[in-house]
Amino acid sequence: MSGAWQQQRERGSLGALRFMTWLARSLGYRSASLLLAPICLYFLAFAPRARAASRQFLGRVQGRPARLGEVYGHFHAFAGTLLDRIEVLRGRGGDFEVRVHGGEALNAALAPRRGCLLLGSHLGSFEVLRVLGEARSGLAVNLVMHEGNAPHASRWARALAPELAARIIAPGTPETLLRVRECLERGEPVAMLGDRVLGGERTVTCDFLGAAARFPSGPLLTAAMLGVPVVTFFCLRRGPRSYDVRFELLAERIEPDRAGREQAVARSACAFAARLEAHARAAPDNWFNFYDYWDAR
Repeated sequence: MSGAWQQQRERGSLGALRFMTWLARSLGYRSASLLLAPICLYFLAFAPRARAASRQFLGRVQGRPARLGEVYGHFHAFAGTLLDRIEVLRGRGGDFEVRVHGGEALNAALAPRRGCLLLGSHLGSFEVLRVLGEARSGLAVNLVMHEGNAPHASRWARALAPELAARIIAPGTPETLLRVRECLERGEPVAMLGDRVLGGERTVTCDFLGAAARFPSGPLLTAAMLGVPVVTFFCLRRGPRSYDVRFELLAERIEPDRAGREQAVARSACAFAARLEAHARAAPDNWFNFYDYWDAR
């Protein structure tokens, strides 16, 4: 799966994203929500790869072939999350209903003001972390994110919320580890997404929904080298502007010594895969990896 998501062309354009933002601003959230249905029908008809990926995933979760209506519902959940993301980037997070589960795990990890690594995925909306950050007296949440495969979306997000630029850290550069360390030393959490593999990076193969899938080892190697705890997070959409956010301690500390580090990282990666599977089974319409996830390339 390493190359599949990076090679997938970004659908739409900067103009289309701006148009959707204009609709939300001009018509309001509820009216804009009504337009999601025709948008989803368009993608259902003209996005065969995303449609096939949705069928594949839903089929694995449900143990039977997915119906077309279920694929439509999957697309609609994704579109609704995008509309919610616009609201968050516009600074309207106060209108959201966010229920936090396991907040004590995050509080304990941050208590010594050492920072922690938050490990998330493309299940739900990681953007909702911004809502929590604002609610916690301006808690800064930094995100290590690859933007190369979606330049239009990145430009759109930065235009909508220019302050994001200072909190986004590009992976795979000489400065990446330094910037992550600086954030952690300030007692800030650093979020990474652990469900997609960048081409050429080290991986761990784990069972996921009954078949082998590769997961990146980079986030966990970073936590091991910097000696910080790892807390998983899942921001699951339950309805319009309504989310359940779940924090769970994955590892208080990952073996820092070279001799045992590889095995410790592999164990933690597969533990993360197991948690991702459990939450994906509980909220399958929140799965937003629209490509062949089990492709070993």
